[in-house]
Amino acid sequence: KVNRNVIVVLHNGAPVVLPWRKDVGAVLEMYLGGQGVGEATDMLLYGEANPCGHLAETFPLRVEDTPCYLSFGGDGITTKYDEGIYVGYRYYEKKNMPVAYAFGHGLSYTTFEISNLVLSSAELKEGGTVTATVDVRNTGKVAGKEVVQFYVADKTKTFGRPVKELKGFKKIYLEPGETKKVSVELDARSLSYYETKINDWYAKSGEYEILAGNSSDNIQTSAKLNFRTERYLPLEIKGDTTFSALLDDPRTAPIFKAYLKENDKGSDDTVIGDMGAAAKEMADAMFQGFPLKSLFSFGMGSREAAEKLIAELKKAVE
Repeated sequence: KVNRNVIVVLHNGAPVVLPWRKDVGAVLEMYLGGQGVGEATDMLLYGEANPCGHLAETFPLRVEDTPCYLSFGGDGITTKYDEGIYVGYRYYEKKNMPVAYAFGHGLSYTTFEISNLVLSSAELKEGGTVTATVDVRNTGKVAGKEVVQFYVADKTKTFGRPVKELKGFKKIYLEPGETKKVSVELDARSLSYYETKINDWYAKSGEYEILAGNSSDNIQTSAKLNFRTERYLPLEIKGDTTFSALLDDPRTAPIFKAYLKENDKGSDDTVIGDMGAAAKEMADAMFQGFPLKSLFSFGMGSREAAEKLIAELKKAVE
């Protein structure tokens, strides 16, 4: 068992497992400090300098928790990168998995408060920009630097997106009790993911959340942003096109909603209502997943009406 006040960790830059971390008073991570690492360590330990670095990766609790644990190394000839975009904090947050130290984590001899995130506009259009600004206050008794991190969370229910993604960060120096403003500029690219259907970066119209904090697991303030784009993803209208795809696309949603309303034969929701919210959610999920051809199964309109609907939907996405 380690019995010291401070442990200095030196390694080659990769996250390590620290089973003894709760047995020590503090951990000083020096990374690749170069030939001046000894003097720098002394200055930090004796308070001649104030630590201000933040982790550029996540430290897991166990090696088995890492996203590449099942596939790393491959068969000796081929290695598969099965984790895709879910590496680092994206993986641990999507799995809701506890970690030893989160991405962006970093301590100091003082403390900071990040608050009052304000957007220059509550709406952003393709080609435009919006500025996110926060107040940062040194709440301790020692001068120091803080790394303010800005993240974006997609609230449009686009499949396969992380809980949030880092989109900007800035380091700021503050005297004790001092408050300064920190800003970053965001645009459509800040909200986007790479969409293989169009071989380009793409962000769906809808609601996004801008978040700010000093690590991925310590978000202290946020604001809503409404994004609008005139770009649309390709949508092929055929028998197995789902209701959700039609209702989710601004070009087809009005047409399909009007058709459903006109041909709704009504239903007895008493049983579903008695089963509670979970049953309603399940029923809605089932409805969203129905293919267009199921309109015939439910008897929602004549074949002529359905053919007319399909023609209108195809014209809308041309």
